[in-house]
Amino acid sequence: MIRPNNSFHIERYFHKDGLLSEHLPNFESRKEQLDMACAVNDAFENNNHLAVEAGTGVGKSFAYLVPVIHKAATAECKIIISTFTITLQEQLINKDIPALSKSLDMEFVAALAKGRANYLCLRRLNYALKQSRQLFIQIADELEQIMHWKDETSDGSVSDLPFVPSAPAWDAVKSEHGNCPARRCKHFQRCFYRRAKRDLETADIIIANHALLFSDLVLKESGYSLLPEYNYVVIDEAHNIETVAQDHFGIDISNRRVSYLLDKLYNNRTKKGLLAFNKQADKAVELIGAVRSASKKFFKNARLWYEEHIEENGGRCHKNFIEDNISGQLKLLRTQLAKLAKLTDDADEKLEINRYVNIAAELLLDLQAFLSQQNADYVYWIELSTKRTVTVRLKSAPLNVGPDVKRTLFDMYNSVVMTSATLSTDGSGRKEGFNFFAHRIGLENFKAVLLGSPYDYAKQVTMYIERNLPEPNDYNFLEQAAEAIKKYTLQTQGRAFVLFTSYNMLNKMAENLQGFFADKDIDLLCQGKKHDRSTMIKRFKSHDRCVLFGTDSFWQGVDVPGQALSNVIIAKLPFAVPSHPLIAGRVEQIKEKGGNPFFDYQLPWAVIKFKQGFGRLIRSKTDTGIVVVLDSRIASKRYGQNFLSAIDKCRIEFVPAK
Repeated sequence: MIRPNNSFHIERYFHKDGLLSEHLPNFESRKEQLDMACAVNDAFENNNHLAVEAGTGVGKSFAYLVPVIHKAATAECKIIISTFTITLQEQLINKDIPALSKSLDMEFVAALAKGRANYLCLRRLNYALKQSRQLFIQIADELEQIMHWKDETSDGSVSDLPFVPSAPAWDAVKSEHGNCPARRCKHFQRCFYRRAKRDLETADIIIANHALLFSDLVLKESGYSLLPEYNYVVIDEAHNIETVAQDHFGIDISNRRVSYLLDKLYNNRTKKGLLAFNKQADKAVELIGAVRSASKKFFKNARLWYEEHIEENGGRCHKNFIEDNISGQLKLLRTQLAKLAKLTDDADEKLEINRYVNIAAELLLDLQAFLSQQNADYVYWIELSTKRTVTVRLKSAPLNVGPDVKRTLFDMYNSVVMTSATLSTDGSGRKEGFNFFAHRIGLENFKAVLLGSPYDYAKQVTMYIERNLPEPNDYNFLEQAAEAIKKYTLQTQGRAFVLFTSYNMLNKMAENLQGFFADKDIDLLCQGKKHDRSTMIKRFKSHDRCVLFGTDSFWQGVDVPGQALSNVIIAKLPFAVPSHPLIAGRVEQIKEKGGNPFFDYQLPWAVIKFKQGFGRLIRSKTDTGIVVVLDSRIASKRYGQNFLSAIDKCRIEFVPAK
């Protein structure tokens, strides 16, 4: 057991007769929560990095918040807490921290950090309203509503709006770095973003998200920052660090990104845009047309290349894989926009034009970086989406974000605490179980703690393993798996998540079973169809007989407590798609270094994902239900035991019985 630091008696807070129990009527003392709080406090006191896996029901947020509040209040330092989801951010700032502030005998200030684009810019709002008849006629009504709201809002953030603005409307009025005159702005004293930054400067605890945290870490290397200086870092939902980091250190270019830039300047179909009524913009408008033509040709060639090579390399492309016919035209447009900005007398219009100068410059740098492929340890590939309209994406990501995360995060802060319900690849509690997670993010010297759930999984969960089904790649799998899904969803009268690893299998299964569910009066919700993720979750919770088919984003971050979710069916063990260029590149790199890609990367990655899917079922001590695994490899392959040993111990039944 981890002992409390002598200078801070954590037990007085978490004991069954402690301060939290005294002030919070529903508080339950849990040994696992106390152990985690002690570990976090020890990490702060001894300047250690710490990884904590804490099962469902431990109460992770209280376990790190109490030592965070103590450290911030007594050491006069600033601590940042980062989460992956907005839901957890809101829980911390609106529920957990206010509850603790009433229970703890310490003074502190906590503030929520949001990205700049969340805030209204009063200067841009006035400009948009002034130009609404010429430039923004389609969003004029929304601009008027925002104009009335600006005098009523407390913080000026988009989440405070009484309606959800359209993307074009908010894009026209949001705060941005590239076109902000700062102290020269007549609205500076009333600026919502500046006020929010001042609040962060005076806060002891900052609640942010992973995207904002990593943006700040990257900018700090260039001498800039989005957030005030902080001394300690706590990362909740830490299993997402690698994904967020690879997005920040990679490249993402699409034909939509180019069209966005051009249409905002001048849309030749609607005859609208920033330059539509600028009498000096003829040359720029001409160049916009040239860039548009070049872009169509460029992305058409990229699509043709992709379609020709997809079977052999999954879309992974080489240096200068197609001719660069777009950069030259884009460079000319950027130069012309800069000249136009200098000729413009209207200060607001000058700022708006310069905004697009910066956007064009960033796009140009990304295009040249993608085509030149100067980073040897990166993978470069093409993705194609044909939903509604064709989207061609050029993407890159580092094979291993570890060195970047180590340099920007772990080397810069004495203590970084990371926690999640899924960090370890086994249930042994040994530090070795964290090696995969640590290696992927560059975490070298750290302490590890694995804390199981206080829930009684042996009584609350039965796992059924369909050991005689064909393997998922077998031709007969879909038909037989569909029959199994029928059986188990009827057993729970719906109330089931069916988790897939690809849209392809999800759509085929949905087509097979939609008639069955309709006959049984069970509502079928399918990801990627007519409802977005949040709407699907709301419908699932409100409908008594419902089955939800989901892919990647439903394996984690979805909380449906109670009997509304009584059944989680895992269609296939969640191994990453081996043909994906990034996965293929990582496999190659491991081979080159003499490792075993399956055991060093693919299996541990799948085990953590499996734990996330398993964790959807039990969200409270009264929840009960079943988990069904349709992938027979969990029973027939030796590595199947890795999946079973990593989850909380529950009752397991092999079907048919051994």
